[in-house]
Amino acid sequence: MSWKTLLLCSLAAGLLNSAEKYTGPLPPKPDIPYLLHASNLVETEVGEARQENRKNETTFSISGSASPARTPLAEPIFIIDARNVSPERFELYRVEVKGGNREVSMSSGRRRGRALHLTVKPLSNHLYRIEADEPLENGQYLLTPSGDNRVFCFEIY
Repeated sequence: MSWKTLLLCSLAAGLLNSAEKYTGPLPPKPDIPYLLHASNLVETEVGEARQENRKNETTFSISGSASPARTPLAEPIFIIDARNVSPERFELYRVEVKGGNREVSMSSGRRRGRALHLTVKPLSNHLYRIEADEPLENGQYLLTPSGDNRVFCFEIY
């Protein structure tokens, strides 16, 4: 019986060691999502959304009509060294450009439109892979931790 247990433990250890390990580029700054482009990382635009409450709607706006962080990928992949943020709390939204600002609105406690689907996968201790789980159209987007006004903006072109 003990040789069977030893054999099973050896097989399990072999399977764990053969699991894929992340060997790509590492984010230079913690808590900022980086767009993954092959073996390069592109820092997302970091900002704070201004919150404006109107009748039955709350609008969050970010200065500027376009983000300098750009990707051609319809299903972008992000790498983040998460020290003080929880990647599982990130939400992805498409934003509208209005009057030189990028805006997303919430009415009745929900952001207008829908949060786009994300997949979060741990890679190592604090390193995570976040990716859009559906093809996105060209335009302006932001990642934001749920319930937070911090935003990480990017453009798909």
